[in-house]
Order: sequence, then C-alpha cells, then structure tokens
Amino acid sequence: MSEQAPNEARVIPLCPPVPRPSATRPGTTRPASERPATAPPATAPPRAAPKEPLWRDLVGDVLRRERLAQERTLKDVADAARISMPYLSEVERGRKEASSEVLAAAAHALGLGLGDLLSLAQGELVRVTSRRVPGGSRGRTGSSYDGLCLAA
Repeated sequence: MSEQAPNEARVIPLCPPVPRPSATRPGTTRPASERPATAPPATAPPRAAPKEPLWRDLVGDVLRRERLAQERTLKDVADAARISMPYLSEVERGRKEASSEVLAAAAHALGLGLGDLLSLAQGELVRVTSRRVPGGSRGRTGSSYDGLCLAA
C-alpha cells in the first residue's frame, strides 16, 4: 500500500496552496510571477423572480386592516369570534393557515361575511400581483370576473 506508518494520517489538500507574499522592502515591487492574480470583477447575482404572495398573508392583512379600521382590539375580536387571542394574532400575521370556520368566525366578528373577507383578499391578490407582473391586466373584458374561483 503506502510507506506511511499505520497510525499516521495522510493530508490531502483540497485546493492548491496559496503562495504567501514574500517580505519585500517598502517601495519595491515583486516580479509579475510572484504577484497575486487579480480577482475577476464582481457581478451582481441574478435577480430571483418575485414570489407570489401567500393566501394566508393576504387574508391576515385584510383581517387586521378591518379590525384596525373599526378601532377594535385583538382581544375584542377574538372574544366575539370565540377563538383565542394568540391564534387570531397568528392568523393576522400570516403565521397560521386558518380553517374556513375560523375565518368565517373572525369575519362575522368584524361584521363581514366569509365571502366579503375572501373577496377583499382576492382584490388584494390582484392588486399585488398586477404590480409585479408586466402586462398583468391580460385582456380584460367589461366583466368584473378576474378568473379566480374560491370555495369556502
């Protein structure tokens, strides 16, 4: 096999060793063969496509906006909806994917129907995505139907 002693580890470098700068006197230059290679110019990383907004974020934003517009506290709305205040807070922040029953209860506590809540969230989705996508208004007709169908 090898001529090494059995208890010695063999070190294999993963990259070639980098030459250390030699000690030169101030004002002197090294020959070109000893100069470090210049790094290639930094290029900007490619831009990632914008992410689609999550439905739970949109619904949470609508719930919070409606609650604040009515100048109601989180505790007041949570009590009226018969859901816990921490859970409603998580829903408003988009951290929890609420069931249709929870969404309906929160909407009713705010004086909205579930359809109203989902319609407002859908409007927000259209608004946000039409800003991001060039030509986002794809051949609209006179109707108000935007092609998104939600079932609760």
